[in-house]
Amino acid sequence: MPPNGTWYVGVVIPACNEEASIATAIRSVRQAIDTCPSTHASWITVVADSCWDRTCAEAAEALEGAGEIIECSFRSVGRARRLGVASQLRRFSMADPTRLWLASTDADSKVPPEWIATQLGLAERSSAAVAGVVRAVAADDLSPGTLAELLEDYDIYPDGTHPHVHGATLGVRADAYLDAGGWSDLALAEDHCLWKRLKERGWRVTSSCAVWVETSGRLLGRAQGGFADLLRSKLERLHAD
Repeated sequence: MPPNGTWYVGVVIPACNEEASIATAIRSVRQAIDTCPSTHASWITVVADSCWDRTCAEAAEALEGAGEIIECSFRSVGRARRLGVASQLRRFSMADPTRLWLASTDADSKVPPEWIATQLGLAERSSAAVAGVVRAVAADDLSPGTLAELLEDYDIYPDGTHPHVHGATLGVRADAYLDAGGWSDLALAEDHCLWKRLKERGWRVTSSCAVWVETSGRLLGRAQGGFADLLRSKLERLHAD
């Protein structure tokens, strides 16, 4: 058993041809783990789904033994996340599931140093799952001014809560994850599906803008209907106006 107040932490990062960003994503996660005093033991699982570029090589170099790479050919982010969590559950099979935190982010995202610590702080206050926000978007395809316009209707409530659910910044306690049935084998909206089932099962969930992530501002994403498609549709509406 870990010392009181500490956690086992598993982070899953699905990736599909993300050679340009995977190393940054991994290093940001490692920093978030290393700077969190509540981490007893940790492991990062990169699920390389249908990759044909240097994603695996870049990931291996950035992990430096702090995690693993699982290759698959699902072309489904939900199924990839599920595979990654299954590996985490096997690795931490000795852990009390109420002290195992399963965090998820994306290969084109960068988490802040406090990302894990903030989630675990909320978990210590009885949250079984935490949904964060996209607080900043890297301007790969768009100017900062255009990005600001696109995110004007990205709601954050006065109390710091919000209505968003992103697989790029979501964490869940292992017992709640298992009770809800885990990630679904979906290529889109797998995050909303899991969140909905957690709430239906009566678990206490928290939506907090304190748990944020910087993600890609590209307009051509890996998942049809994903965040890139959302940005592109908003841009098209702006131009139409």
